[in-house]
Amino acid sequence: MIRILVVDDHPGFRAGLRTLLSTAEGIEVADEAASGEQALALVGRTQPDVILMDLAMPGMGGIAATERLSRDHPHIRVVVLSMSDDDDSVFAAVRAGARGYVLKGARKAELVRSVQAVAEGGAVFGPALASRLMGYFSGRERAEPPLPGLTPREREILGLVAEHLTNPQIAARLGLSQKTVRNHVSAVFTKLQVADRAQAIMRAREAGL
Repeated sequence: MIRILVVDDHPGFRAGLRTLLSTAEGIEVADEAASGEQALALVGRTQPDVILMDLAMPGMGGIAATERLSRDHPHIRVVVLSMSDDDDSVFAAVRAGARGYVLKGARKAELVRSVQAVAEGGAVFGPALASRLMGYFSGRERAEPPLPGLTPREREILGLVAEHLTNPQIAARLGLSQKTVRNHVSAVFTKLQVADRAQAIMRAREAGL
């Protein structure tokens, strides 16, 4: 059963979404929140697998809430559910850690597929948004890779550090020895002039890794 937390400041929309998802097999709406602050307060108690997150809300908006959730609860997947499809909103959501972006008004089947895919570790942005994301990031890669002072292997390891993987986990993922990973991580810290993993993660996110 995939547990969902719905975050939107409009009670009517939350109620409609709950009704829509209540008939989907394998999905349970665990709770609702009307703001980013309320969502952060609820995650510990409700333990959702996926959060459906609106962007424009009073107080803490969806981008800031997604960033906090990605940092403090990386096992919880956030899918943005928004009326906005402009590039700034989509890219900001991706940078904040959203694993999906679905436009409000999407059909039930699309929404259910998105929730299931993200819960299984995938990412869903829909054909139109995905093509724009691919164009944006491929354009950046052609221009200059992020953090050009790092080698491709160091960028890869920094990306895994930003996913909160430990050195043994990175070693297992890449098929390297733990000593080799430690050496790479040390080189990354030196090149980025950071003191610890938290600062390295901040630099990685700023660079869009």
